[in-house]
Amino acid sequence: MIRFDNVSKHFRRHPVLNGVTLDIQTGERIALIGSNGAGKTTLIRCLLGEYNFTGTVEVDGGSPRSARASVLGKIGFVPQLPPPLKMPVDQLVNFAAAVCNTDPARIEAIGTRLGLDMAATRGRPFNRLSGGMKQKLLIAIALGRDAKVLVLDEPAANLDPEARHIFFSLLAERIENTSMIISSHRLDEVAQLVNRVVEMDMGKVVLDDRVADDANLAALLDTHIGLHRPDDAIARALTEWQFVDQGDGQRWHGLVAGPDRLRFLGMLSRYVGLLQSIEMKELDPELCVQ
Repeated sequence: MIRFDNVSKHFRRHPVLNGVTLDIQTGERIALIGSNGAGKTTLIRCLLGEYNFTGTVEVDGGSPRSARASVLGKIGFVPQLPPPLKMPVDQLVNFAAAVCNTDPARIEAIGTRLGLDMAATRGRPFNRLSGGMKQKLLIAIALGRDAKVLVLDEPAANLDPEARHIFFSLLAERIENTSMIISSHRLDEVAQLVNRVVEMDMGKVVLDDRVADDANLAALLDTHIGLHRPDDAIARALTEWQFVDQGDGQRWHGLVAGPDRLRFLGMLSRYVGLLQSIEMKELDPELCVQ
């Protein structure tokens, strides 16, 4: 589906990509990881046809440079930083739908599933939305088309826990017929979303490894936390995850999206001295249907 063959890119004689070769098949979900300056964003921009480069990039046999319109019609893209668009939301949705030949109602339906009040935001300029609202709309636009490739750059960074679970469920609906590239600085943020890890450093691929493919992207974990004593700091952190105090400040209950379990446990590790017990149980899939 996607092929990078000996792709190199220089900026002012400085090599940013150095002979990158990758083949990505339909159904593969790639974690593209690496530090800032490793070349992740430049590789994505080459895939989107935004840069000249040496070597070959193909999506479903087409070049993103010479056949950009047809290639981009097969790609759903969620950037890390929202573009500074002043266009009202309804115009943006209609424009995006026209470009990819889809129904605006399909985009709006996904936005609604993510918790975006489309009726209230329809007339507002995109650049006046909150960070989370922008992210939800960009995800809705990317997933509201029949894309064969999804390119997601830190896609859930600004989403609340409930919206993250819905986003993961939306991805689960696409795993069989879509190739996904999920870019992140940290593997624990995306580890359970992917079945292959590609790490870049100094413009080269330094790791290409396949990982277990038995994670349920739509999983929801019923989670109980016990503390030795009440504490304001961990209470604020758990509240941000939409956990509920069971009445004494020492027992908390909430739901954690399956792909977020490492991220959640990483947050808890900051308060390990306070933890008395952790119980996480995966709910019946039928109870997780949104």
